[in-house]
Amino acid sequence: MGESGRERSSKWIRAGIIVRILRYVGRRFLIVIPQMLLISLVTFILIRMLPGDPARLELGPLASQDAVDRRRLELLLDESVISQFWAYLKRLFQGDFGTSWVNGSQVRDDLSLRVPATLELITIGLVVVLAVFIPFAIATSIRGGGIVVRFLKKIAYGYGMVAGALPDFWLGLLLIYVFFVKLGIAPGPTGRLDIGETPPDRVTGFYTIDGILGGNFSVAWSAFSHLILPVITLAFVYGAPIFKMTQSKMAEALRADYTYYAEVLGLSRSRILLYAFRNAAPSVIVISGVISGYLLGGAVLIESVFNLNGVGQYAVQAVTTADYAPIQAFVLIAAVFTMLVYLAVDLFYFISDPRVESGGSVLEVADA
Repeated sequence: MGESGRERSSKWIRAGIIVRILRYVGRRFLIVIPQMLLISLVTFILIRMLPGDPARLELGPLASQDAVDRRRLELLLDESVISQFWAYLKRLFQGDFGTSWVNGSQVRDDLSLRVPATLELITIGLVVVLAVFIPFAIATSIRGGGIVVRFLKKIAYGYGMVAGALPDFWLGLLLIYVFFVKLGIAPGPTGRLDIGETPPDRVTGFYTIDGILGGNFSVAWSAFSHLILPVITLAFVYGAPIFKMTQSKMAEALRADYTYYAEVLGLSRSRILLYAFRNAAPSVIVISGVISGYLLGGAVLIESVFNLNGVGQYAVQAVTTADYAPIQAFVLIAAVFTMLVYLAVDLFYFISDPRVESGGSVLEVADA
Protein backbone atom coordinates (compact mmCIF):
# COMPACT_ATOMS: atom_id res chain seq x y z
CA MET A 1 0.00 0.00 0.00
CA GLY A 2 1.24 3.47 -0.82
CA GLU A 3 1.90 6.14 1.72
CA SER A 4 -0.86 8.57 2.51
CA GLY A 5 -0.39 12.31 2.12
CA ARG A 6 -0.29 12.72 5.90
CA GLU A 7 2.53 10.18 6.28
CA ARG A 8 4.57 11.83 3.52
CA SER A 9 4.00 15.22 5.09
CA SER A 10 5.08 13.89 8.49
CA LYS A 11 8.29 12.49 6.99
CA TRP A 12 9.08 15.80 5.30
CA ILE A 13 8.52 17.64 8.58
CA ARG A 14 10.84 15.28 10.46
CA ALA A 15 13.47 15.62 7.73
CA GLY A 16 13.19 19.39 7.89
CA ILE A 17 13.66 19.36 11.67
CA ILE A 18 16.76 17.17 11.37
CA VAL A 19 18.23 19.49 8.71
CA ARG A 20 17.60 22.52 10.93
CA ILE A 21 19.26 20.80 13.89
CA LEU A 22 22.31 19.78 11.87
CA ARG A 23 22.61 23.25 10.38
CA TYR A 24 22.35 24.82 13.84
CA VAL A 25 24.97 22.49 15.36
CA GLY A 26 27.29 23.11 12.39
CA ARG A 27 27.08 26.87 12.79
CA ARG A 28 27.64 26.63 16.51
CA PHE A 29 30.75 24.53 15.99
CA LEU A 30 32.05 27.14 13.57
CA ILE A 31 31.83 29.59 16.46
CA VAL A 32 33.41 27.13 18.91
CA ILE A 33 36.60 26.79 16.85
CA PRO A 34 37.70 30.45 17.10
CA GLN A 35 36.61 30.49 20.74
CA MET A 36 38.87 27.55 21.52
CA LEU A 37 41.78 29.15 19.66
CA LEU A 38 41.33 32.39 21.59
CA ILE A 39 41.09 30.60 24.95
CA SER A 40 44.18 28.54 24.14
CA LEU A 41 46.13 31.66 23.11
CA VAL A 42 45.17 33.65 26.22
CA THR A 43 46.00 30.70 28.50
CA PHE A 44 49.30 30.13 26.70
CA ILE A 45 50.33 33.78 27.09
CA LEU A 46 49.27 34.05 30.74
CA ILE A 47 51.16 30.90 31.68
CA ARG A 48 54.29 32.22 29.95
CA MET A 49 54.04 35.32 32.14
CA LEU A 50 54.47 33.26 35.31
CA PRO A 51 57.82 33.71 37.06
CA GLY A 52 60.51 31.10 36.56
CA ASP A 53 62.34 29.49 33.67
CA PRO A 54 60.41 26.46 32.30
CA ALA A 55 63.63 24.80 31.18
CA ARG A 56 65.22 25.20 34.63
CA LEU A 57 62.05 24.02 36.34
CA GLU A 58 61.91 20.94 34.14
CA LEU A 59 65.58 19.94 34.54
CA GLY A 60 65.91 20.87 38.20
CA PRO A 61 68.26 23.15 40.14
CA LEU A 62 71.27 20.82 39.76
CA ALA A 63 71.25 20.82 35.95
CA SER A 64 74.12 22.57 34.19
CA GLN A 65 73.56 25.83 32.37
CA ASP A 66 74.47 24.17 29.06
CA ALA A 67 71.72 21.60 29.55
CA VAL A 68 69.26 24.35 30.43
CA ASP A 69 70.23 26.33 27.32
CA ARG A 70 69.75 23.27 25.12
CA ARG A 71 66.35 22.62 26.67
CA ARG A 72 65.36 26.24 26.10
CA LEU A 73 66.14 25.79 22.41
CA GLU A 74 64.08 22.59 22.29
CA LEU A 75 61.13 24.37 23.93
CA LEU A 76 61.53 27.34 21.54
CA LEU A 77 61.72 29.68 24.53
CA ASP A 78 64.14 31.98 22.66
CA GLU A 79 61.55 32.59 19.94
CA SER A 80 58.45 34.78 20.01
CA VAL A 81 55.32 33.80 21.88
CA ILE A 82 53.42 33.43 18.61
CA SER A 83 56.04 30.97 17.28
CA GLN A 84 55.82 29.00 20.52
CA PHE A 85 52.00 29.00 20.34
CA TRP A 86 52.01 27.81 16.73
CA ALA A 87 54.32 24.92 17.66
CA TYR A 88 52.02 24.14 20.61
CA LEU A 89 48.98 24.06 18.31
CA LYS A 90 50.68 21.68 15.88
CA ARG A 91 51.49 19.30 18.73
CA LEU A 92 47.96 19.68 20.07
CA PHE A 93 46.37 18.69 16.75
CA GLN A 94 48.52 15.56 16.86
CA GLY A 95 47.13 14.65 20.29
CA ASP A 96 50.26 15.78 22.14
CA PHE A 97 49.37 17.83 25.23
CA GLY A 98 52.98 18.08 26.30
CA THR A 99 55.00 16.52 29.09
CA SER A 100 54.66 17.12 32.80
CA TRP A 101 58.06 18.11 34.10
CA VAL A 102 57.01 17.14 37.66
CA ASN A 103 55.91 13.57 36.84
CA GLY A 104 57.96 13.10 33.68
CA SER A 105 54.87 11.64 32.03
CA GLN A 106 52.80 12.54 29.00
CA VAL A 107 49.89 14.79 29.96
CA ARG A 108 47.70 12.85 27.51
CA ASP A 109 48.27 9.64 29.49
CA ASP A 110 47.62 11.40 32.80
CA LEU A 111 44.37 12.86 31.52
CA SER A 112 43.14 9.50 30.20
CA LEU A 113 43.34 8.19 33.78
CA ARG A 114 42.06 11.26 35.62
CA VAL A 115 39.30 12.66 33.41
CA PRO A 116 37.00 9.63 33.95
CA ALA A 117 37.31 10.06 37.72
CA THR A 118 36.12 13.66 37.47
CA LEU A 119 33.34 12.84 35.01
CA GLU A 120 32.14 10.03 37.28
CA LEU A 121 31.93 12.42 40.24
CA ILE A 122 30.21 15.16 38.24
CA THR A 123 27.76 12.80 36.52
CA ILE A 124 26.61 11.09 39.71
CA GLY A 125 26.42 14.45 41.49
CA LEU A 126 24.22 15.90 38.75
CA VAL A 127 22.00 12.80 38.74
CA VAL A 128 21.50 13.16 42.50
CA VAL A 129 20.60 16.83 42.09
CA LEU A 130 18.06 16.10 39.34
CA ALA A 131 16.60 13.03 41.07
CA VAL A 132 16.37 14.47 44.59
CA PHE A 133 16.31 18.26 44.58
CA ILE A 134 13.96 18.81 41.64
CA PRO A 135 11.18 16.56 43.08
CA PHE A 136 11.84 18.20 46.45
CA ALA A 137 11.43 21.64 44.88
CA ILE A 138 8.22 20.60 43.12
CA ALA A 139 6.76 19.21 46.34
CA THR A 140 7.54 22.38 48.30
CA SER A 141 6.07 24.68 45.64
CA ILE A 142 2.53 23.37 46.11
CA ARG A 143 0.10 25.90 47.55
CA GLY A 144 -1.27 24.96 50.93
CA GLY A 145 -0.75 21.28 51.64
CA GLY A 146 -0.88 19.22 54.79
CA ILE A 147 1.50 18.86 57.68
CA VAL A 148 4.07 16.98 55.59
CA VAL A 149 4.20 19.68 52.89
CA ARG A 150 4.52 22.45 55.49
CA PHE A 151 7.34 20.54 57.19
CA LEU A 152 9.11 20.06 53.85
CA LYS A 153 8.78 23.79 53.13
CA LYS A 154 10.56 24.59 56.38
CA ILE A 155 13.36 22.19 55.45
CA ALA A 156 13.53 23.76 51.99
CA TYR A 157 13.80 27.24 53.47
CA GLY A 158 16.62 26.16 55.77
CA TYR A 159 18.42 24.38 52.93
CA GLY A 160 18.19 27.45 50.70
CA MET A 161 19.71 29.61 53.43
CA VAL A 162 22.50 27.21 54.40
CA ALA A 163 23.59 25.79 51.03
CA GLY A 164 24.62 29.13 49.60
CA ALA A 165 26.77 29.96 52.63
CA LEU A 166 28.75 26.72 52.99
CA PRO A 167 32.10 26.38 51.17
CA ASP A 168 32.28 23.01 49.45
CA PHE A 169 35.70 22.07 50.86
CA TRP A 170 34.60 22.90 54.43
CA LEU A 171 31.48 20.75 54.08
CA GLY A 172 33.61 17.90 52.70
CA LEU A 173 35.99 18.09 55.66
CA LEU A 174 33.02 18.18 58.05
CA LEU A 175 31.49 15.07 56.47
CA ILE A 176 34.82 13.23 56.71
CA TYR A 177 35.12 14.16 60.39
CA VAL A 178 31.58 13.09 61.27
CA PHE A 179 31.05 9.97 59.15
CA PHE A 180 34.61 8.60 59.00
CA VAL A 181 36.42 9.82 62.11
CA LYS A 182 33.55 9.82 64.60
CA LEU A 183 30.98 7.33 63.32
CA GLY A 184 33.23 5.12 61.17
CA ILE A 185 30.47 4.33 58.68
CA ALA A 186 32.08 5.92 55.62
CA PRO A 187 35.45 5.18 54.01
CA GLY A 188 38.30 7.58 54.55
CA PRO A 189 39.76 9.91 51.92
CA THR A 190 42.03 7.23 50.47
CA GLY A 191 41.19 7.73 46.80
CA ARG A 192 38.70 6.05 44.51
CA LEU A 193 39.08 2.60 46.10
CA ASP A 194 39.95 1.04 49.44
CA ILE A 195 43.63 0.54 50.10
CA GLY A 196 44.75 -2.72 48.52
CA GLU A 197 41.90 -2.87 46.01
CA THR A 198 42.91 -3.35 42.37
CA PRO A 199 41.19 -1.11 39.82
CA PRO A 200 38.81 -2.96 37.48
CA ASP A 201 39.60 -3.60 33.83
CA ARG A 202 39.14 -0.33 31.99
CA VAL A 203 36.02 -0.07 29.83
CA THR A 204 34.52 3.35 30.56
CA GLY A 205 36.99 4.61 33.16
CA PHE A 206 34.15 4.80 35.71
CA TYR A 207 35.17 2.37 38.45
CA THR A 208 31.55 1.80 39.52
CA ILE A 209 30.44 0.83 36.02
CA ASP A 210 33.62 -1.07 35.09
CA GLY A 211 33.39 -3.10 38.30
CA ILE A 212 29.82 -4.12 37.47
CA LEU A 213 30.62 -4.89 33.84
CA GLY A 214 33.56 -7.04 34.91
CA GLY A 215 31.54 -8.87 37.55
CA ASN A 216 33.76 -7.51 40.32
CA PHE A 217 31.04 -6.21 42.60
CA SER A 218 33.33 -5.70 45.60
CA VAL A 219 35.37 -3.19 43.59
CA ALA A 220 32.18 -1.56 42.30
CA TRP A 221 30.88 -1.17 45.85
CA SER A 222 34.24 0.14 47.05
CA ALA A 223 34.24 2.77 44.27
CA PHE A 224 30.63 3.70 44.99
CA SER A 225 31.20 4.01 48.74
CA HIS A 226 34.14 6.34 48.15
CA LEU A 227 31.89 8.57 46.04
CA ILE A 228 29.07 8.93 48.58
CA LEU A 229 30.54 11.78 50.64
CA PRO A 230 32.02 13.68 47.64
CA VAL A 231 28.72 13.41 45.77
CA ILE A 232 26.75 14.61 48.81
CA THR A 233 29.12 17.57 49.11
CA LEU A 234 28.88 18.44 45.44
CA ALA A 235 25.10 17.99 45.23
CA PHE A 236 24.35 19.85 48.47
CA VAL A 237 26.33 22.96 47.56
CA TYR A 238 25.77 23.18 43.82
CA GLY A 239 22.23 21.85 43.79
CA ALA A 240 20.93 24.94 45.61
CA PRO A 241 20.58 27.17 42.49
CA ILE A 242 18.73 24.40 40.61
CA PHE A 243 16.49 23.82 43.63
CA LYS A 244 15.67 27.52 44.03
CA MET A 245 15.03 28.04 40.31
CA THR A 246 12.73 25.00 40.14
CA GLN A 247 10.83 26.04 43.23
CA SER A 248 10.44 29.63 42.01
CA LYS A 249 9.29 28.73 38.48
CA MET A 250 6.92 26.04 39.76
CA ALA A 251 5.34 28.45 42.24
CA GLU A 252 4.95 31.00 39.43
CA ALA A 253 3.36 28.41 37.14
CA LEU A 254 0.99 27.19 39.86
CA ARG A 255 -0.23 30.78 40.36
CA ALA A 256 -0.89 31.29 36.65
CA ASP A 257 -4.39 31.63 35.19
CA TYR A 258 -4.16 28.38 33.25
CA THR A 259 -3.51 26.51 36.49
CA TYR A 260 -6.65 27.93 38.08
CA TYR A 261 -8.54 27.03 34.93
CA ALA A 262 -7.22 23.45 35.09
CA GLU A 263 -8.33 23.22 38.70
CA VAL A 264 -11.82 24.44 37.79
CA LEU A 265 -12.00 21.77 35.09
CA GLY A 266 -11.29 19.18 37.77
CA LEU A 267 -7.91 17.94 36.52
CA SER A 268 -5.95 15.82 38.98
CA ARG A 269 -3.16 17.35 41.07
CA SER A 270 -0.55 15.21 39.32
CA ARG A 271 -1.72 16.37 35.87
CA ILE A 272 -1.64 20.01 36.96
CA LEU A 273 1.88 19.60 38.37
CA LEU A 274 2.98 18.02 35.10
CA TYR A 275 1.66 20.97 33.06
CA ALA A 276 3.27 23.43 35.48
CA PHE A 277 6.62 21.67 35.27
CA ARG A 278 6.49 21.75 31.46
CA ASN A 279 6.37 25.54 31.70
CA ALA A 280 9.10 25.65 34.34
CA ALA A 281 11.38 23.13 32.60
CA PRO A 282 13.17 25.52 30.18
CA SER A 283 14.48 27.70 33.01
CA VAL A 284 15.41 24.62 35.01
CA ILE A 285 17.35 23.19 32.07
CA VAL A 286 19.25 26.46 31.59
CA ILE A 287 20.30 26.69 35.24
CA SER A 288 21.18 22.98 35.23
CA GLY A 289 23.48 23.56 32.27
CA VAL A 290 25.14 26.51 33.97
CA ILE A 291 25.62 24.55 37.20
CA SER A 292 27.09 21.63 35.23
CA GLY A 293 29.90 23.97 34.23
CA TYR A 294 30.39 25.04 37.85
CA LEU A 295 30.54 21.39 38.93
CA LEU A 296 33.86 21.02 37.14
CA GLY A 297 35.28 23.91 39.15
CA GLY A 298 33.78 22.52 42.35
CA ALA A 299 35.36 19.15 41.65
CA VAL A 300 38.81 20.77 41.86
CA LEU A 301 38.66 21.31 45.63
CA ILE A 302 36.45 18.32 46.40
CA GLU A 303 38.86 15.94 44.66
CA SER A 304 41.71 17.39 46.70
CA VAL A 305 39.78 16.97 49.96
CA PHE A 306 38.78 13.36 49.23
CA ASN A 307 41.98 12.47 47.30
CA LEU A 308 40.03 11.21 44.28
CA ASN A 309 42.93 11.63 41.85
CA GLY A 310 40.83 13.35 39.21
CA VAL A 311 41.65 16.07 36.74
CA GLY A 312 40.77 18.76 39.30
CA GLN A 313 43.35 17.51 41.78
CA TYR A 314 45.77 17.19 38.86
CA ALA A 315 45.24 20.87 38.02
CA VAL A 316 45.80 21.97 41.62
CA GLN A 317 49.09 20.08 41.76
CA ALA A 318 50.13 21.59 38.43
CA VAL A 319 49.40 25.13 39.63
CA THR A 320 51.34 24.69 42.88
CA THR A 321 54.38 23.33 41.00
CA ALA A 322 54.13 25.69 37.98
CA ASP A 323 53.75 22.70 35.67
CA TYR A 324 52.77 24.42 32.43
CA ALA A 325 51.52 21.56 30.25
CA PRO A 326 48.91 20.16 32.70
CA ILE A 327 47.59 23.66 33.41
CA GLN A 328 47.06 24.34 29.70
CA ALA A 329 45.41 20.96 29.22
CA PHE A 330 43.03 21.49 32.15
CA VAL A 331 41.94 24.92 30.91
CA LEU A 332 41.36 23.46 27.45
CA ILE A 333 39.30 20.55 28.82
CA ALA A 334 37.27 22.89 31.04
CA ALA A 335 36.54 25.15 28.06
CA VAL A 336 35.48 22.24 25.84
CA PHE A 337 33.28 20.78 28.59
CA THR A 338 31.58 24.11 29.26
CA MET A 339 30.97 24.84 25.58
CA LEU A 340 29.48 21.39 24.99
CA VAL A 341 27.13 21.84 27.94
CA TYR A 342 26.02 25.25 26.70
CA LEU A 343 25.60 23.84 23.20
CA ALA A 344 23.30 21.13 24.59
CA VAL A 345 21.22 23.74 26.44
CA ASP A 346 20.95 25.96 23.36
CA LEU A 347 20.09 22.94 21.24
CA PHE A 348 17.17 22.13 23.51
CA TYR A 349 15.89 25.66 23.10
CA PHE A 350 16.41 25.51 19.36
CA ILE A 351 14.29 22.38 19.14
CA SER A 352 11.58 23.53 21.53
CA ASP A 353 11.32 27.22 20.66
CA PRO A 354 10.83 28.27 16.99
CA ARG A 355 11.90 31.83 17.85
CA VAL A 356 15.54 30.69 18.07
CA GLU A 357 17.03 31.15 14.63
CA SER A 358 19.93 29.12 13.27
CA GLY A 359 23.07 30.36 14.95
CA GLY A 360 21.07 32.11 17.66
CA SER A 361 21.13 31.52 21.37
CA VAL A 362 18.93 31.53 24.42
CA LEU A 363 20.01 35.06 25.29
CA GLU A 364 18.71 36.37 21.96
CA VAL A 365 15.27 34.88 22.68
CA ALA A 366 15.31 36.26 26.22
CA ASP A 367 15.90 39.77 24.83
CA ALA A 368 13.12 39.42 22.24
